[in-house]
Amino acid sequence: MRIGQSSDIHRLVVGRKLILGGVEIESDLGLLGHSDADALVHSIAEAILGALALGDLGKHFPDTDPKWAGVSSLLILEAVGEMMKERGYHIGNIDSLVLIEKPKMAPHIEEMRANIAIALHTDVEKVSVKATRGEGIGFVGRREGVLAQAVVLLEEER
Repeated sequence: MRIGQSSDIHRLVVGRKLILGGVEIESDLGLLGHSDADALVHSIAEAILGALALGDLGKHFPDTDPKWAGVSSLLILEAVGEMMKERGYHIGNIDSLVLIEKPKMAPHIEEMRANIAIALHTDVEKVSVKATRGEGIGFVGRREGVLAQAVVLLEEER
């Protein structure tokens, strides 16, 4: 088995959609980035890359490549899932956390889990998504950005 971990941060801005876990969430602020800036999916994808010792997202999906401009991060996750499969691994489990002041994530968690599981061709029971607030403290609490973290366990195919 192999373990990977990662964090991803994106700035919250006016005029962008808030997409986390592949779910568009109603909000007055959205995430700034080259793709849809889905920090949750980015952290999971990069944790998988880390477990495989393949570097970071920027190496494989550079923000200088117009191919990835505005794309759904679920497509990036699918591509990382293919890299994982090609190397003979599958998801053992994913544990992820989104730090965001508002809006509340609880109504969207199950859809996020399903989207991630579908993109990685795995069971939803292997995907954990949690959320917490910044309690008014730091960049998360001031609604300047979102932080997502993920740990993944990959198991070798038998």
